[in-house]
Amino acid sequence: MKIAQYYDQTGKVRVGVVEGDMLQPLGFHRDMIDLILNGPGLERAGNPLPLGPVQLAPPVTRPSKIIAIGLNYVDHIQESKGEPPERPLLFAKFPNSLVGHGSRITWSREITKKVDFEAELTVVMGRTVRSCPEEDAVGAIFGYTCGNDVSARDLQFGDGQWVRGKSLDTFCPIGPWIVTSEEISDPHALRVASILNGKTMQEGNTGSMLFKIPHLVSFISKHFTLLPGDLILTGTPSGVGAFRDPPVYMKDGDEIVIEIEGIGRLVNTCSVRE
Repeated sequence: MKIAQYYDQTGKVRVGVVEGDMLQPLGFHRDMIDLILNGPGLERAGNPLPLGPVQLAPPVTRPSKIIAIGLNYVDHIQESKGEPPERPLLFAKFPNSLVGHGSRITWSREITKKVDFEAELTVVMGRTVRSCPEEDAVGAIFGYTCGNDVSARDLQFGDGQWVRGKSLDTFCPIGPWIVTSEEISDPHALRVASILNGKTMQEGNTGSMLFKIPHLVSFISKHFTLLPGDLILTGTPSGVGAFRDPPVYMKDGDEIVIEIEGIGRLVNTCSVRE
């Protein structure tokens, strides 16, 4: 099942089920985290809406945590001339960085001039877990969505730590919806791609993850309690802009698409302020 958040005519976030090119509003009048917490609540309300004109919100708008994984694909480690980490490399993106499908990624040239893209399969947690055994991890996942770990490389590399360069406003597009976990039979067999202005930049497969999703959930939950709606961005394959020759960074007016097999296409445009 594909479940989306969208803005109704009053600007309020609502939840709906995506069926083909239509969005079926639900009678559930709270947000995605409340739906996760309170059970399906999938009673339909009103007529289906054509999906095209609907303004989609991020499928989760108020996670307690956004945890991202660095250097989790072997080919990306190789292109960055790094060493494989002995354990998952964790960093945070702040919730202010969230935007949805169709929204703009924005930044100021006074802050950064090197804005990069990273296509990432994103896990949406479905229940509270702490010290979760690996064998129980998949059962704790609500679903999966597309994520773009947008990165200000000059800040990331210049600071010596990653939070500022990864957490600018609008630097965590996710969407367009959540595909519930039972629909993804093997999350480690999905094509992942990023497409910049129609040109494929990254193309990999989630089977190339160094640390698989059950291990990530277990490892993270031993350090921080994971709550329903928490997001885990699971790493990116090779092809990011920073390690190309010459480097390729996003610019004003660019369109960046994150495409993940079995989930869909997350599309955003870039808007740069002077």
